[in-house]
Amino acid sequence: MIILGIDPGTAIVGFGIIEYKNKTFTVLDYGCIYTEKNLEMPRRLSIIYEELDKLIKKYNPEYIAIEDIFYFKNNKTVISVSQARGVILLCAEKNNLKISAYTPLQVKMGITGYGRSEKKQIQKMVQKILKLKEIPKPDDAADALAIAVTHINELNSRLSLHIAKINKKKLKDIPDKITANEFKNLFAGEKK
Repeated sequence: MIILGIDPGTAIVGFGIIEYKNKTFTVLDYGCIYTEKNLEMPRRLSIIYEELDKLIKKYNPEYIAIEDIFYFKNNKTVISVSQARGVILLCAEKNNLKISAYTPLQVKMGITGYGRSEKKQIQKMVQKILKLKEIPKPDDAADALAIAVTHINELNSRLSLHIAKINKKKLKDIPDKITANEFKNLFAGEKK
């Protein structure tokens, strides 16, 4: 599966594209979409949409994981980031991607297991998890990769819980004595 992680903004949108296959992470691409601050907001939002649409069409991800809006001290900043985030979500919807959002706390927990991790710690863990030679730059791209990794970990966690529930139910239904072939078929999803 291919996951597109997004760190939203209006001046800089970080992106990270990871393929997860056979329990292995492969970084396909990462970087930033930039808009000039002297442009009118509608034009900046249009650039974000167009550039993101190109990335989606090039890499064909199944999922998009985006950082959730959290409290900003500056109301003007939260409004502009919210607008950019809306355009990003629209682009994802138009491209039929499955959308998930994560707060900064969830990303910190998903990467380091500690909700008060510092940015440098998260970046170092992203480098380690993705087996990169160096910490990804700029910070916005590193954050987007962290969001993508968090989503992969979340999907794996959900899958593990789902399998555990299925197996628990199946274990209740197993008679005291079954053949090896019946046992194999039970867990392979085949009919007895």
